[in-house]
Amino acid sequence: MSSPSPTEDSAARPAQAAVSVRDVTKSYGGRKAVDGVSLDVRRGEFFGLLGPNGAGKSTLVEIMEGLRKADSGSVAVFGEAPWPRNTALLPRMGVQTQSSAFFVRQTVHEHLRTVAALFGAESAAVDATLDAVGLGGRHDVRVDDLSGGQRQRLAIASALVHGPELIFLDEPTAALDTEGRRDLWEVLRGLKEQGRTIVYTTHHLDEAEALCDRVAILVAGRLVVTDEPQHLIGTFGATSRLLVPLGRIDEERAAALPGVEAVSVRGGHLVLETRATGRVLAALDAVAGLDGVQTRTPSLEDVYLDITGRRADTAEENQEQQA
Repeated sequence: MSSPSPTEDSAARPAQAAVSVRDVTKSYGGRKAVDGVSLDVRRGEFFGLLGPNGAGKSTLVEIMEGLRKADSGSVAVFGEAPWPRNTALLPRMGVQTQSSAFFVRQTVHEHLRTVAALFGAESAAVDATLDAVGLGGRHDVRVDDLSGGQRQRLAIASALVHGPELIFLDEPTAALDTEGRRDLWEVLRGLKEQGRTIVYTTHHLDEAEALCDRVAILVAGRLVVTDEPQHLIGTFGATSRLLVPLGRIDEERAAALPGVEAVSVRGGHLVLETRATGRVLAALDAVAGLDGVQTRTPSLEDVYLDITGRRADTAEENQEQQA
């Protein structure tokens, strides 16, 4: 799949951060949705924002976009404040939200032509963008006749049609099937190769691991960590899993193998968790053999679940101490 071309060469711009966030807070009632967050998104970077529901991801993104005012702190997009609403920044940004609005009585092509015209984009960009998101054959279908996944594709097209330098995508693959997700991955990789900057929220950890240069993990409004996915996996010491066919070795004997940290039964396998895969494989080979044994290396999802789980436990402990 091809990707629409940018309207200008972002590589020619100064090497400043595309987005800088400093000590940003936002509260609703007595709850802090964003609590003292500071981060930078580099130019040309694919940056992922991860976190459980209610962690503050969408609120933080809306503050970056200039759709919402922070209670305190500062945000700069290409060196300019997005709030109060900065119309000079709008052509340089593309925004897809979880509740995108459409001209529902127009056809797909009419809708995207209207959006393109609002930004002064060339008409040729409309066809190229529809092809890029997999809607090339739906030009004459009315927007209100589209499926949920097709509307999601159109929302993404609306964010891309004017060739923005900075693209905000909030759960863009939420309504897409597996094939649609993978097709969109290729579109996004193409955009990154063109030098675009992408800020991306998702609950699909495999997506974040495959696409993002760096990820930031938010829990309860606070920034826990920002790092490259593979570096996170290595430094947080997530466990590998060895899947041993049931009946090969009993749980008690498996738990006693040197380097095994936990043992459980899942889906016809005995699952051994370890941070010393080689040592456990050698010990297992000596007592039961390795025929049929499968190895699952750590993933970003393992690290994410470990980080968010530990933070949730700490929050509960703090609430109990304050009670």
